[in-house]
Amino acid sequence: MAVTIVLGGQWGDEGKGKVIDALAVDANMVVRANGGANAGHTVVTDQGTFKFHLIPSGILHPGCSCLIGAGVVVDPETLFRELDQLHERGIDSSSLRVSNRCHLIMPYHPVLDKLEELRRGDDRIGTTQRGMGPCYADKAARRGIRVADIKDPEYLRRRLEPILREKNEILQAIYGHEHYDLTEMAEQYASYGERLAPYVADTEALVQDAILGDQNVLLEGAQAA
Repeated sequence: MAVTIVLGGQWGDEGKGKVIDALAVDANMVVRANGGANAGHTVVTDQGTFKFHLIPSGILHPGCSCLIGAGVVVDPETLFRELDQLHERGIDSSSLRVSNRCHLIMPYHPVLDKLEELRRGDDRIGTTQRGMGPCYADKAARRGIRVADIKDPEYLRRRLEPILREKNEILQAIYGHEHYDLTEMAEQYASYGERLAPYVADTEALVQDAILGDQNVLLEGAQAA
């Protein structure tokens, strides 16, 4: 049994993806631990070229379990595009599991990210404007939407209502942006919940079981982590 952790030591773009691809061959489980869809890597195999931003590349190795851990912020549309990419190539994605504690990128996150960058002008950070920062800020403030929250449409609407009210006030008062409709967003993410349902799991328990079961576990850091 071995737990291997791949971390970056030079603030990103060190080539972690290539190292992970090489190590995944011998791994029983590959776990994406943090970050989101603002980074990724390309994998070239006999089956073609694959671009991954969220799904661990271990998904290309039969028998390898792939986990998206609770520290990852998930953009559902990006995740679904990657799943579609796999299905179109005839690759089984049933070994993928997504933590029920993952926070979700909501439509207002990339908008707030972009508007704040514009507001900063010459002092802008230079983000990818995919909403990572605003989503992590909501996670820290306990006002985010998690994978577990979109399982029940009624609960999702109750959870989303005060959050969206606050976001709309910020968007309109500070940035002059149009507001989002609660019903439309709740229905959209409830449909995401239906598609995600087969993949959702308590990933922390799965990792613990793998370690106790003497399996080789590969932990994948991202965004220079």
